[in-house]
Amino acid sequence: MNSTYKNPLLKSMKIGFVGAGHMTQALIKGMIQSKSVRADQIIVSNRTPGKLIKLSETYGVQTRDYNEQVVEECDVVVLAMKPQDMPGAIESIAGAFTEHQIIISLAAGIPFSTLTRQISDGRLVRLMPNTPSIIGRGVLGFMSQKPDDYVTATVEDLFSSLGVVMQVDTEEKFDALMISCSSGTGFVFELMMYWQDWIEEHGFSEEWARKMTVETFLGASLLAAESEGIEIEELQSRVSSKKGVTAAGLQSMREMEIERAVRFCFEKAAMRSKEISNGSK
Repeated sequence: MNSTYKNPLLKSMKIGFVGAGHMTQALIKGMIQSKSVRADQIIVSNRTPGKLIKLSETYGVQTRDYNEQVVEECDVVVLAMKPQDMPGAIESIAGAFTEHQIIISLAAGIPFSTLTRQISDGRLVRLMPNTPSIIGRGVLGFMSQKPDDYVTATVEDLFSSLGVVMQVDTEEKFDALMISCSSGTGFVFELMMYWQDWIEEHGFSEEWARKMTVETFLGASLLAAESEGIEIEELQSRVSSKKGVTAAGLQSMREMEIERAVRFCFEKAAMRSKEISNGSK
């Protein structure tokens, strides 16, 4: 953790969350554990009180009964509701935002063009974390509607404890990052399920099959991460010998056009993102 911050005002800012779901909880946990902000700087509202009570008891954050209170009290407001709930939730608070606030939307598929129709004041940011952010190994992509150093520094200071923070300059790149890293986590879990099932079918217990699967994916990822300057294709070639066991399996994957299947699932996710975007217009 860095002991100095790019935004010297961060320690005096109030950070608000409208919505208290799993991602809000992960973000708050990361912020507090990294000491990027104090618990008393965070204010949260939610439609139902149960999650607010849990957050208050676990982390000591402040809670409010109404979304308007969060907007009125905070310098940074994170809109952490589901995409389908976003228009209705914003409608009741849109007039409370000010031009100096940083407003961060976590809603997938809701572009700036839609957000600006409801929010006329404030510095708008789209942020997309993925679930490994919960353990500080996330990829968090963000994009500012009107980039400036103050907004960039604030976002990076707030979220860098949760993983790699990447700023992009177009919504096309933002959507690609969202699909490959956020949705992509789900795609990887799908593959891991197939892995585990096959191992169990060959006599291993569920516990050992899960452990073998997790360690294989984790080991491959860490090896790639620690092999700077070496292409993934080269790392693969080091596992595979000509006419060997690995080569036979890889040949089968290629004959079944696994690459095409993976690309297709990415494109289907991209289409769904566009549908959400069009539906919000």
